[in-house]
Amino acid sequence: MSTDQSTGRGSATFEAQTSRSLRDFIRTESGSAGMLVVAALVALVWANSPWSQSYVDLWHTELSVRLGDGGLSMDLHHWVNDGLMVVFFFVIGLEVRKEFAIGELTDRSRVVVPLVAGVTGMLVPAGLFLALNPSGPEAAGWGAVIGTDTAFLLGVMALVGPAVSTQLRIFLLTLTVIDDIVAVSVIGVVYSDDLSLGALALAAACLLVLVVLDRAGVWQAAPYVVVVLVLWIATVESGVHASIAGMLSGLLVPALDPRRADVEDAARSFRAFRQSPMPGVQRAARRSLTRAISVNERLQEALHTPTSHVVVPVFALANAGVDLRDGVLGDALASRLMWGIVLGLVVGKALGIFLGAFASVRLGWGRLPQGVGLGHTLAGGALSGIGFTVSLLIISLAFDSTRLQDQARVGVLLAAVLASLAGWLAFRFAARFLGQRDAALPTLLSPPVDPARDHVVGPDDAELTLVEYLDYECPFCARVSGVGDELRAHFGDRLRYVTRHLPLPVHPHAELAALAAEAAARQDRFREMHAMLFTHQDQLELEDLVGYAADLDLDLEQFMRDLDDDELSRHVEHDVASAEASGVRGTPTFFVGATRHVGPHDARTLIAALEASTQSRPIG
Repeated sequence: MSTDQSTGRGSATFEAQTSRSLRDFIRTESGSAGMLVVAALVALVWANSPWSQSYVDLWHTELSVRLGDGGLSMDLHHWVNDGLMVVFFFVIGLEVRKEFAIGELTDRSRVVVPLVAGVTGMLVPAGLFLALNPSGPEAAGWGAVIGTDTAFLLGVMALVGPAVSTQLRIFLLTLTVIDDIVAVSVIGVVYSDDLSLGALALAAACLLVLVVLDRAGVWQAAPYVVVVLVLWIATVESGVHASIAGMLSGLLVPALDPRRADVEDAARSFRAFRQSPMPGVQRAARRSLTRAISVNERLQEALHTPTSHVVVPVFALANAGVDLRDGVLGDALASRLMWGIVLGLVVGKALGIFLGAFASVRLGWGRLPQGVGLGHTLAGGALSGIGFTVSLLIISLAFDSTRLQDQARVGVLLAAVLASLAGWLAFRFAARFLGQRDAALPTLLSPPVDPARDHVVGPDDAELTLVEYLDYECPFCARVSGVGDELRAHFGDRLRYVTRHLPLPVHPHAELAALAAEAAARQDRFREMHAMLFTHQDQLELEDLVGYAADLDLDLEQFMRDLDDDELSRHVEHDVASAEASGVRGTPTFFVGATRHVGPHDARTLIAALEASTQSRPIG
């Protein structure tokens, strides 16, 4: 068994193939899995000990919060399930909004296969459960088999999955996003009590206010937090389960890339504080620094770790304590309800996700992420049978009978064990018989450097090669735009520095800027235009590009013709295709020789990486 963080190669690949925010999310979720297991075991031992009554009494303790004549009064079990878990679903909603706005899901083509697999990964389990429990009170438990516990999934996959499973984890995270949205919708709609129209109207008004705050560009967190708090109270009073309030409110909190103007303003404010460390200047600096980061990401930063490390383990402690004595375990093992949950989660999830992925790829609707095979989807689907958090929550809502709740909870706990074992076996099968070992992006440059078409600075036969994939509108590329000069000053003719284009979809002017650089190359002024574009990164409209061409004394008529030349478009498309084949997903990305560089992009680090590769043969 291995983990991406337990080996040097796995850790390096994990760093290279994921954004920092996604790495933080995965690590937090994976880290919470151990705490979740411990909390569940403590609950089971406590519930089956001589002190089991204290476990029951604790969660039935009433807690009231009052302000004047109004307030809320619930036992601790409901405060956990209807209160703390709202924070959990709020964080999920924040993550979903961020991923669709600026994260992994901005490229909608990547969503098709996990979307289909996610849907079939819910329909098949529900169908199998209802096949065993078609009627009666047990049938209400069908919702317990549709969800996946993301923390448990990532934690177990770190133990039983391939050494490098970066792409598979991203695929499964996308799939669990769909799971979560549907599961919360089911909780809010199917498992709700008698509805209060007045409270529902207030909840709807709160959602409208969140939309207005988003449209108005309100960047302070406090207004969103206040509205979400009111929304939660209204939802609790309405009879709709409060989890849907958490998810919907999280989806409505805006996520944006840092704007260049805000970042520059923050830098100026910080410099002003360094020069004059006064309270007023400190407040202004803190305000500008805060404004540069979207409210969505700030709330995630504040809530994700406590949610994963406190809220979810407390939920497990409150819900996993099944007293298995006095025939309860035997009763559960003889019940259709328990076996329906086991069948739905262990068999249904694996089968549904695999069939959905297979069908969508076979029908040409989409493709699996690079590096992920169908064997990986079967194994990942098997691990998705760990329902735990969402399953236990739905069980507490679906059944009034303690006996049925105990049977269903035993099924969820048994399914978690069996799904983990099934996932381990599926990963071994995929590795041994299908050759699907690592589920990661390629790390080698493809195709090799071609001096006839690539932009090369330095001798064609230089001992060392550094290749950069760049985007002229990417602020991170601008920060390292001078590193090539530093490296050439250090290595001289020992180094050739190569640039390739990767205009990202989130940067609307990047492709036109890449064409402008290629048009300038037609007049032997690529490097000059390259530097000009980074100098004026926030001014890349067509008229700006023409102005830069004029400043460089280019033939403007030829420059304009070349901008429309299909051959130049094909050149940029070729670079984009090479980035895809080389596993590049962001900019700037460097290759030292033929291997992707992992780590910082400063000159000192790159010099060390190039020195370490001096025994490698140059590309080409």
